[in-house]
Order: sequence, then C-alpha cells, then structure tokens
Amino acid sequence: MVLSFARYDIEKLCGFKSKKLTMVNYVFTFIIGVLFTVLFYGLLIPFYGKDISMIDMFFHGGSANRSSLPYYTVFLTCWSMAILLVKLLKLKNQRRAFELNILPEDPNFVLSPRTAREILDRIYMQVDQPSCYALLDRIDLALGNLKNLGNVTGVSECLASQANNDEEYLANSYTILKGFIWAIPVLGFIGTVLGLSDAVGGFGKVVAKGAEMEELKAALGGVTGGLATAFETTLIALVLALIVQLFAKFVLNEEELFLDECADYCNRNIVAKMKNINLNGDENI
Repeated sequence: MVLSFARYDIEKLCGFKSKKLTMVNYVFTFIIGVLFTVLFYGLLIPFYGKDISMIDMFFHGGSANRSSLPYYTVFLTCWSMAILLVKLLKLKNQRRAFELNILPEDPNFVLSPRTAREILDRIYMQVDQPSCYALLDRIDLALGNLKNLGNVTGVSECLASQANNDEEYLANSYTILKGFIWAIPVLGFIGTVLGLSDAVGGFGKVVAKGAEMEELKAALGGVTGGLATAFETTLIALVLALIVQLFAKFVLNEEELFLDECADYCNRNIVAKMKNINLNGDENI
C-alpha cells in the first residue's frame, strides 16, 4: 500500500472521525484550541503584574478592573487557528494523491471502457481509501461512468459537476470560521461598552453627590483612565481578528489552488486520453 489515508490524516491519527476534503472535526479542533489558549496564557503569566500594559490587558481584574472578555476572545482566536492549521495538514495529505502513478507510462495509452478497469485497479492497489482523496474520488467517478456515458463530453460534464460540488463543500467548511471571525471583534466591542458603562456610571455617582471641583477633576481623570482600559478589549479583538482573517485567506487560497490543480489533472490525464464510443459500440479517438 503506497498511500494510507489513516496513516497521514491528522484526525485519524489522533483517534477522531475525519471529515471529507479539508472539513475539520470541530471536537478535535476545540481541544486543540483549548491547548493553544492554555499555552498562550502560560507564556504570558511570568510577565503578568509587572506593569506591562500589553501583557496585563489580556487578564481580568487588577487595579484597572479589566473584564474577562479577552479570555473568550483569545480562545475563539486559538480555536480558529486550530481549524486553519488542521485544514492545512489535511490539504497536505490531499496533495499526496498527485504523487501516485495512476496511468501507465506509455505515451500512446488511451482510456476506454476496456482500460478503465485497469486504472481503477491501479488506484485501489496503491490507496486504501481512494474516496477520501478529492482527486482520486473524481477519477473513480469518471472511470466508473465511462462505460455508461461512453463519450468525452459526458465524462467532462460529470467531472465539472463533481468539481462544483467540491467547491461548494469547501465554501461550507468555512461557515463556522466566518462566525468566529465575526464574533471576535464583537466581543471586543462588548468589552468596551461594559468598560464605558462602568467609567461613566462611576463619574455620574460623583456628580450626583454634588462633589467639589477638585473631586470632579479626580473623578474625570478616573473616567479617562477607565476609557483607555475599556478600549483595550477592542484593540485585542481587532488585532486578533485581523490575524485570523489573513491566515484564513491564505488557507482558502491554497485550497482553491488545490481544486484547480485537481481539475487540470483530470483534464490532462483523463479526458485528454479518452476514446469516444459511437452508437455501434466502436471506439473512436
């Protein structure tokens, strides 16, 4: 066996159910996200409480009375990064199918219903689960329908339909991730609103007591300091959302490139080497 899906798929290796193409198992990525979050805060803890605002803003409480929302923001970011990293690993496994010798090396080889069985046998001799690989699944589908369709146009349409299905499936694999990218900055805004509410509410209490000018100045200074702390949650969220968005665009581009390569491979190595079958059952190049 040249290519074993269970051996190279990261989810299978870790004992989780693997999804089609680069769709991820969300339980698996959730666990990785938790581990990433723990690792992130484990790296920050030694520097916490040393009056480093860029570190302290990720923790709640303290003299600035920061909210706990950065914890959730960081966790969603780590979960998103886990999803993207697993997708990259699954994509790397999918690309292994291009390394297989599926077609005979004879340059004069022509695909026909008679030789399609030979190609399918070569695939199943080299791969334990061909249907788990996008490229091999398309080839299996094309060769399986060659005998029924019997012409290049029909098989080409079949491959095009499968390509569209893969593209839709790929787009759907980003649904949860898009939700996280939307939720991360929203959490930041919520944290800012809560901070603004506390700061303004505290100032309102001082004004309601009829405080002197010096007391009002001191209270106003507390408000401005509170506003700075409140906006920290938005800063964290926007920066993290930007990082996730850029990484997601990179992974999406890699996946779209892979699907284009699959389509090109099928056109050059399957459709271009096929024979037509006329109504009398005779084969024509």
